[in-house]
Amino acid sequence: MTTNPTYATERETSEGKVFTVTGGDWDTVVSGTDPVSDERIIVNMGPQHPSTHGVLRLILELEGETVRDLRSVVGYLHTGIEKSIEYRNWVQGTTFVTRMDYLSPIFNETAYSLAVEKLLGIEDQITERATTIRVLMMELNRISSHLVWLATTGMELGAISIMLYGFREREYILEIFEMVSGLRMNMAYVRPGGVAQDVPDSAVKKIREFLTMMPKRLKEYEDLLSGQPIWTERTQGVAVLDVTACVALGVTGPVLRSAGLPWDLRKTMPYCGYDTYEFDVPTSNDADVWGRYQVRLAEIRESLKLIEQCLDRLRPGPIMVHDKKIAWPAQLAIGTDGLGNSLEHVAKIMGQSMESLIHHFKLVTEGFRVPPGQVYVAIEGPRGELGAHAVSDGGTRPYRVHFREPSFVNLQALPAMAEGGLIADVIAGGASLDPVMGGCDR
Repeated sequence: MTTNPTYATERETSEGKVFTVTGGDWDTVVSGTDPVSDERIIVNMGPQHPSTHGVLRLILELEGETVRDLRSVVGYLHTGIEKSIEYRNWVQGTTFVTRMDYLSPIFNETAYSLAVEKLLGIEDQITERATTIRVLMMELNRISSHLVWLATTGMELGAISIMLYGFREREYILEIFEMVSGLRMNMAYVRPGGVAQDVPDSAVKKIREFLTMMPKRLKEYEDLLSGQPIWTERTQGVAVLDVTACVALGVTGPVLRSAGLPWDLRKTMPYCGYDTYEFDVPTSNDADVWGRYQVRLAEIRESLKLIEQCLDRLRPGPIMVHDKKIAWPAQLAIGTDGLGNSLEHVAKIMGQSMESLIHHFKLVTEGFRVPPGQVYVAIEGPRGELGAHAVSDGGTRPYRVHFREPSFVNLQALPAMAEGGLIADVIAGGASLDPVMGGCDR
């Protein structure tokens, strides 16, 4: 250690080293310090915080109320889903991926199933009714996901009423999911080869009621928020991220479209027959929280148009591929012990032949084999590009499955949006990204 003799001389004594500290001119003492930087403090926002949309940790360096530095810390909700899939057969993988982004399970299942079908080379064998049902369920799920975003973001910015109304309408959609699949969330409904079971007539009736009700409710949302001075002040000009920054950071979904770029995989790289549907891609040039709010409301309206077209196309037909070496035997019915294979189906399998029973047993326990190879399939989720990279070594289990999750990628944009702004705007900007930490960490 070096010392400045003009400031503190030292001498050795029998008791040890003694320093003689002298005074000094105040200007000289403080000339090497920055009084502004000394006022900066480090604050942890999360991972237990009601406004971080899950267990997200933000390390903020604050100068007063201004954010000078922001670092995102993820991984608190890591579930090992991608690794766990390697120890299950290809169909069982659906029950894992549906739990990643728990607000949009149908999208997780569809991306995974499309990847498996591409490896199998059976994309053209998926029936028309199964494909139409997939689009129908995805668009219902897109609306329910956007409603959660609207409800929670409204609450975080002080609009308590919209929290109640958003979840009220989402509840209606979850009831439809339960009528169709037996479950409200994490349904494992979309599976390689088709869907688990058909859409009942009662669900179609409820969906048509929803199509009549929802446009009126959207008008109510806009009456509550769009003309509200607190809402406009908290969203307009806040957390701006222009299209150049979005492209540089890999940001997709409503955040990218709110910056003016109409990039939507349903239009640019169609799948599930989206190129045969009539719908628009909403955009905005605001590139702020307000623009993202406007884009998501417009997307709900476009999804309503798509759902109506799906109902008109819902013609009778099979919901699973004809190949019995792939088609999961899932003629389900609700019995005294819950949802399972109907007794008639079990009796038919056991009464046909010993070979039929053996085939059923092997297909369910071992699964089908998938030719070696690797594919990447991307779809347009509620938060942006959701991609599934699946690798097969020719066995009955995936060798590797990795997801390109939009929540994980979009969170990169948070420092660019927040630094230089107020700490209150971190809440608005982070919420406008609509991150779901289950998908981010998976």
